[in-house]
Amino acid sequence: MSQRSDHHDAVCANSQQQVDVFLDAIWMERGLSKNTLDAYRADLVGLAKWLSVHSGSDLLAASRSDLLDYLSDRVDQGTKSRSAARFLSSVKRFFQYAIREQLISEDPSDRIAAPKLGRSLPKFLSEADVDALLDAPDLSNCIGVRDKTMLELLYATGLRVSELVNLHLGQLNLRQGVVRVMGKGNKERLVPLGEEAVLWLERYLSEARGEIAPPAASEAVFTTRRHSGMTRQAFWYLIKRYAAKVGIQKHITPHTLRHCFATHLVNHGADLRVVQMLLGHSDLSTTQIYTHVARERLRSLHAEHHPRG
Repeated sequence: MSQRSDHHDAVCANSQQQVDVFLDAIWMERGLSKNTLDAYRADLVGLAKWLSVHSGSDLLAASRSDLLDYLSDRVDQGTKSRSAARFLSSVKRFFQYAIREQLISEDPSDRIAAPKLGRSLPKFLSEADVDALLDAPDLSNCIGVRDKTMLELLYATGLRVSELVNLHLGQLNLRQGVVRVMGKGNKERLVPLGEEAVLWLERYLSEARGEIAPPAASEAVFTTRRHSGMTRQAFWYLIKRYAAKVGIQKHITPHTLRHCFATHLVNHGADLRVVQMLLGHSDLSTTQIYTHVARERLRSLHAEHHPRG
């Protein structure tokens, strides 16, 4: 029994080392975000644990049959198609790296097709609901001013929530009305703030930020009572609380405001390539989903208001 346990521990240790080396390599090559690297790690460590139990092998010794069996097990346990597709993407990237580094001679993930995904339309709020959400914070205290500013900035710019909470003071240029954002793959973009967001940023920085934490405590634009920057999880909680406060029944996340930003721009006639640049999408096809949202909105309006709709 002890020998079996020792072998299992050794296999797990080998796999963990292989994952660490792989993640270091692709981070250096592509400058991937921490969230993407964490997703790769979770997918590969999950596979490694399964392999150590079911076949006694580490990641580099996995066969095509092993991968298919693992996918089958995950589907049986209720894994959705989108999660299975993400897992397969992680695995394929790992084995492509292993082939390139001559760690293996054949790619076991080759010719394993990803599950077909229906393209779901992004969820967004009406302009009236967004107005209600943005008016939800209590402006009689510094925390409410901070939260109001974060919501205004998110809707005005379409930033990813990670980009919002990681903003540093040096990235803001209120005189020119722009924010310099470091997005996915370390790609930098300049995003206009708009008058409303600039006004709230000026008020927050002059009146509220110093009350929440000493100005020298952090370079983060949005700070907490603990003198540290706001986290993604904390902001997710805030936006849920404010949505409930104003009676928004839809399930929303910070990413919902990014969808609102893009959808409302397209609905008001914005050029799709401009929206692509503002969102930081590398491929226009990613942005084109918002044209589908606009079409669906037109169909629903026609059906609702036309006498023969």
